[in-house]
Amino acid sequence: MTSPSHSNRRDFLRWTGAAGAGLTIATTTSLSRAQNDNAPDAKIDPKLALGRLMEGNKRFVSGQSRRTGRSPADFATDAAGQAPFAAIIGCADSRVSPELVFDQDVGDLFVVRIAGNVFSGSGPLVKGSIEFAVAELGVRFIMVLGHSKCGAVAAAIQHIESTDALPGSIGGLVELVKPAVVAAKGQPGDKLDNVIKANVQRCVARVKGLDPILSKMVDKGELQVAGGVYELSTGAVEIVA
Repeated sequence: MTSPSHSNRRDFLRWTGAAGAGLTIATTTSLSRAQNDNAPDAKIDPKLALGRLMEGNKRFVSGQSRRTGRSPADFATDAAGQAPFAAIIGCADSRVSPELVFDQDVGDLFVVRIAGNVFSGSGPLVKGSIEFAVAELGVRFIMVLGHSKCGAVAAAIQHIESTDALPGSIGGLVELVKPAVVAAKGQPGDKLDNVIKANVQRCVARVKGLDPILSKMVDKGELQVAGGVYELSTGAVEIVA
């Protein structure tokens, strides 16, 4: 007889293996479809989704945010399922919280955060997460959100011509940002700002071209992808792609 601990470990490994393969979307189809049946906002028109985000950002900038303190009781209606109207690929920076920046409630945004908001070379966990939001939750708008003073981008600029090794996997992360440094070379203005913008634009292009799910939907006009840069000092988001 299999012991409970062995069974639990086997189930855990099976789940994590599915995540590594891109979340095995098929295994969650029945659950997500049930969620979507009760989620009229999930498939909101992409243009309306962008407007909703930017209106929320205007409220945030003006100090008129509608989202204040919450308790578990406030989230009870979301316990049965989620219905995000947009997905955000953002930086893991502690100063950048998309729900606050866009003045949205818990459950409104499907957020994937990684240092430097990189997408190329990020592997099946990040790509699968975005595909899950679109294919299973019905999201029709994705925003790549960079921000001013990004440390990952600054590190890429610093090490673009350096031969010194960064510890752990930091070097691999910085390598993913370096193409944006090359793309922004020679542009007038602040180098860091230029590379941050170029990095967002490259990520947007990569998301739009992701096969087999996102690229086809973008071509059909069923999915919109935009890029923005959040200014830490003002709170404003500028659309750059």
